[in-house]
Amino acid sequence: MNKQHYDLSIVIVANEDASNFTDSLPQIHSTLSSLSILYEIIIVLRHADEYIRNIVQQNNCILLVPTNTGYGNSILTGIHHSTGNHIITMDADQTHSVNFLKELWSARDTADVVVASRYITNGQAKMPAMRKVLSRLLNLVFSRGLDLPLHDMSSGFRLYKSYVIKKNSTTSNSFDILQEVLVRILMEGYKISEIPYMYKSNDPAYWRMIQFGIAYIGTFSRLWKLRNSIASADYDARAYNAMMPPQRYWQRQRYEHITGMLNGKGRCLDVGCGSSRIIGALPEQSVALDILFRKLRYARRFGQATVQGSIFDLPVPDESFPCVLCSQVIEHVPRANVLDELDRVLQSNGYLILGTPDYAKWEWNVIEWLYKILLPQAYADEHITHYTFQELFDEFVTKRGYRLETTKYILQGELILGLRKPSRNQT
Repeated sequence: MNKQHYDLSIVIVANEDASNFTDSLPQIHSTLSSLSILYEIIIVLRHADEYIRNIVQQNNCILLVPTNTGYGNSILTGIHHSTGNHIITMDADQTHSVNFLKELWSARDTADVVVASRYITNGQAKMPAMRKVLSRLLNLVFSRGLDLPLHDMSSGFRLYKSYVIKKNSTTSNSFDILQEVLVRILMEGYKISEIPYMYKSNDPAYWRMIQFGIAYIGTFSRLWKLRNSIASADYDARAYNAMMPPQRYWQRQRYEHITGMLNGKGRCLDVGCGSSRIIGALPEQSVALDILFRKLRYARRFGQATVQGSIFDLPVPDESFPCVLCSQVIEHVPRANVLDELDRVLQSNGYLILGTPDYAKWEWNVIEWLYKILLPQAYADEHITHYTFQELFDEFVTKRGYRLETTKYILQGELILGLRKPSRNQT
């Protein structure tokens, strides 16, 4: 028999005290019924006596018993058994307002994940002073440390688009699941937003804060490596404001050189666009192309047309763009026909901007050596093809008749060429 599909699934993680959630179930039903949607309520509880089972049944809820202990396992159990197009997770201690379910539902189209946040403008946290100080401190340190654009990453009151959270692979089984989920979702290029929420609790919850801190400290290194790896969809964009001055300088120099070269060149095909801020500076009617869907998901926020495709077989007609940009791509792939493809799609008299490290420069070889030591998870031996200025000059100027108009270097290591393709009557 086919499983019923709902608009919304509510996943409630409960503790051993039935009074934590039984009183609120009728209120949840009343609130969700007013939205005129199909919904289900899932209770995740490790130990349920007959009384609790009866309450769950009377309120037309689903009771799930996780096979393993831990807050993270309980959350994942509820999520993986849900059938709603959207999922709201909440705790059963009644600190998560039933009425706020409407606010989360109303915000469902603003992002892929919506977090009820205590620490943004108009949000509020009414709780014991010491707990509030610790909570704010933990969120500040951890969000800055992982460069997460969020203020309340420990809030478990969230709305997820089902396909986003269900495809997410996590390893945490405690409170650190809340942070790992956000990191992995951002790595896939999805959007997370916060809406202000007023949180009230008289419970000091010091033990929970200690559990949260221990769990998170234990996984911080692992999440930091993930967050700062090239697998992260926003790796290129974040590098523009990187905490490491050399990385920030490098990205800003690249942006300055390339955007200056783009000026007046007409619509552009950005091959291997990644998530670079350069996408937002492309001329009107340009197209950003990449092989990775997660990069393109992130790139949507720049407002340019995006397309998935391979540099080995660009999905555009011959001579279809007056400008082609390919920056920091060709060193990551085998030589094969990549330069032929760039030449094929560029119009007669068009302008090619080509960026890659110059392996003939000792400066680059030193930089690369240092980079492998300092940021091995970011570099990961990704440069499999080594080009030089002379090789590219011979390929385009000598062999194909291009005119070299601009030569730029960043710290005498990264080479950026501006090449003019010959007109048909010149060939």
